[in-house]
Amino acid sequence: MTRFTVNNKPVAYKLDPKTPLLWALRDASNLTGTKYGCGTGDCGACIVDVDGQMRYACLETIESLEGTFVTTIEGLSADRSHPVQQALIAGNVPQCGYCIPGIVMAASILLRTNRSPSEDDIKEAIPNICRCGIYPRLLDAIGRAARIARGEEPGPGSDDEDAPAASRAAPAG
Repeated sequence: MTRFTVNNKPVAYKLDPKTPLLWALRDASNLTGTKYGCGTGDCGACIVDVDGQMRYACLETIESLEGTFVTTIEGLSADRSHPVQQALIAGNVPQCGYCIPGIVMAASILLRTNRSPSEDDIKEAIPNICRCGIYPRLLDAIGRAARIARGEEPGPGSDDEDAPAASRAAPAG
């Protein structure tokens, strides 16, 4: 039996230890947000957070994860309040949506380690393939997510979202 933590809940899988994490999540835990894309770690649809590191769930066996903490898109934010989710929605980035969970996970890991990523940092950290071609909007949205996370910009739906930037600034003195 393989034991680790998924979305802050301990799990014990009675599966072959060589089972890819992707299938344990989707089939045994009914966490279907993590997608199967290529099965070779090339597309990024299956990206999850393992102990703060980006991992391809299609390539990780459950035995390799014994004792780790795994976060999937379902565990990132149940109400889509994570800055990356807010910014992607506000920027109308998702189209078909298939790649979005992996992109959100990769971007959330990036922003945890780099609170002010450059465009090149973002391009390097987001290995995902999107067949809909969202890349220009995606770059803008991840930049916005960084500003939201740093408190420099309100998130969508906040009370002062529509206020001019100057009026949102803290008073001097």
